Amino acid sequence: MKRKINCETARNFSIVKALEKLGHFPKKSNEKEAWFLSPFRSETQASFKVSKTKNRWYDHGEGIGGNVIDLVCKVLTCSIKEALSFLNGDTLFFSFQQQQNLLKKETGIDIIKVQEIEHPALIQYLNSRGISVSIANTYCKEVWYLYKASEFFTIGLKNDKGGWELRNKIFKNSSSPKSYTYIQNNNKQLIILEGMFDLLSFAIMEDVLLNTSDILVLNSISFIKDIEKFIHKYIIVHLYLDNDSAGKKATQYLMNKYEHVIDKSSSYRNYKDLNDVLSYENRKEI
Repeated sequence: MKRKINCETARNFSIVKALEKLGHFPKKSNEKEAWFLSPFRSETQASFKVSKTKNRWYDHGEGIGGNVIDLVCKVLTCSIKEALSFLNGDTLFFSFQQQQNLLKKETGIDIIKVQEIEHPALIQYLNSRGISVSIANTYCKEVWYLYKASEFFTIGLKNDKGGWELRNKIFKNSSSPKSYTYIQNNNKQLIILEGMFDLLSFAIMEDVLLNTSDILVLNSISFIKDIEKFIHKYIIVHLYLDNDSAGKKATQYLMNKYEHVIDKSSSYRNYKDLNDVLSYENRKEI
């Protein structure tokens, strides 16, 4: 009979193995450490370090770290009990059974269907983050794909190169090719957002401003320099980037370089991002 993992024994569970269960694989590895693309956001350069000798992780992009339980709780947004259940191999706690983050740049996926968002699990996930399905369907799609002969589904935001940003309750990743999403309405004002849920949150919180602006969703903070070619086209540029070290660094970079770029993160000063504000307001109403 298999022995159940508890809080004490879980700390010895290999973080590298846990990340593999979550669908994340190292970009480089040696006997002492392994480097991954962060499981907490989309990025193109590995900033997530795992010490194999200490069995601890550290995310250089966010400046946080911890043990394997901390990792699973953060990636899956779940309780310690649910994290232990996941490590034990029991997926019944999760509404997206058997859906792992199986996407790797090296393996790719085969998209088989793109449609309006209608799956109950996806709608439930959107609602939990304060997003209505009507708003989500304005900018996103329900994306079904094949991976190793198995079907999976997610919310997808298409980027300018035809790749997809992919989100559901279990994972956060993207298909190749990776790029930003540029929505042009022929306006003289540009709104720069960091990710899919920032866009959807902005559409609810600032719908008038959204409809009178052009929108650029980075999909990764690493695209900051790539999108500079658009900035000179606008009279004013508003930045709504995350209140983490990477977001603040990118904001400062653009503001130092362009006089017409304005930091708007003060409107969510005590929150991580726009969706954090919306989710908090949504929880208060429940």
